[in-house]
Amino acid sequence: MGFDKLNRRWAVPVVVLLSVVLLSACGAKDLVMAPNPSTIDVAAPDLVALKAKSKVPDCPKPETRGGVLPKFTIKCLGGGRSVDLSTLKGPLIINFWQSACIECRKEMPALEAFYREYGKQIPILGVDTTDTLPGIALKQAIKRGITYPLVADPGGDLQSTKLRILRGTPAFWLLSADGKLTYQDGGLGSEDEVKAMVEKQLGIQL
Repeated sequence: MGFDKLNRRWAVPVVVLLSVVLLSACGAKDLVMAPNPSTIDVAAPDLVALKAKSKVPDCPKPETRGGVLPKFTIKCLGGGRSVDLSTLKGPLIINFWQSACIECRKEMPALEAFYREYGKQIPILGVDTTDTLPGIALKQAIKRGITYPLVADPGGDLQSTKLRILRGTPAFWLLSADGKLTYQDGGLGSEDEVKAMVEKQLGIQL
């Protein structure tokens, strides 16, 4: 069988396979595709300068010892103290997002509205996950007026812990005051929806 004939024989199956893959991706939620272990600097000088002009705060201080969250140190997006997740206590909302996720951008204003009203009772920690463009992520957060702390996991290392994302971003892990962890898919469209999630998952009446 000649080379040209062999190429023609495989051309149609390959095109069909690629089409199926592309169509499936277009209709799917923003899937978490972790890059290889990342050496991306999420506290590069330009990110530090950008954050300094914004209202994004420094990352939280240690609150407890031997908490239920993984003993995993994660860097603050745009510089500042790193966070050992095991030192954080509930109640706490952990929101996973990334710069390429359209639903994440739509959800941010709802989270910010909730945080402004209830943040002292129920803090929020945003995790920019599996994202090789932390500068764009920080700009998007600032554009949407985010005032809750943000950390970054560009290599997706948290995916090997109990805080792995089950279906895609945006997503939540909620930590109750008594140490119970609950997962919920994101895509919330209003402060009321965030409030309803918190009341249901954390058993808190706001």
